[in-house]
Amino acid sequence: MIGARPPEILIPADAIAKRVGDMASDIQRDYPDGVHLVAVLKGAFVFLSDLVRRLDGVVSLDFIAVSSYAQGTTSSGEVRLLKDLDTALDGKSVLIVEDIVDTGLTLTYLQEILRARGPKVLRTACLLSKPARRQVSVRIDYVGFTIDNRFVVGYGLDAAERYRNLPYIGVLSDEQPRTSGPRPLEP
Repeated sequence: MIGARPPEILIPADAIAKRVGDMASDIQRDYPDGVHLVAVLKGAFVFLSDLVRRLDGVVSLDFIAVSSYAQGTTSSGEVRLLKDLDTALDGKSVLIVEDIVDTGLTLTYLQEILRARGPKVLRTACLLSKPARRQVSVRIDYVGFTIDNRFVVGYGLDAAERYRNLPYIGVLSDEQPRTSGPRPLEP
């Protein structure tokens, strides 16, 4: 049963804060003239909130919502657009802000539809990457942590709409014991 015990901490809040700060520095360096952030709802909203407050200069925001999970915990492989952007991307320097890249199908879909809208630059930042689950090769320019194939919650990620409010990334206690922890990517 989901929620019988609090999730086991996989990545503590202080480690997330440090890594988000490092990522913001890298993004700031690569977007000196400003950036238009496109957050993928719902999971990326906490990551976006912390990231945007670490960026200086011209920053604008928009939101997009897609789904490939339906009500389950594994990707269906079919991506659906649930909420489109409110602003045009023509000529903008755009950064997709994603919570987690799993199979790569959702991100590939997003990159294709956003690239077709004519941005000057299109890059991607994700907090978590699960390369063991990739079904397609996808470019990710900024990665917070690379994790094993575990179902994670917290810091915006959910299980049946629960746990988004946790300040850390956790693994539900029903899961098998962790074999190895997260690995920050080298710059």
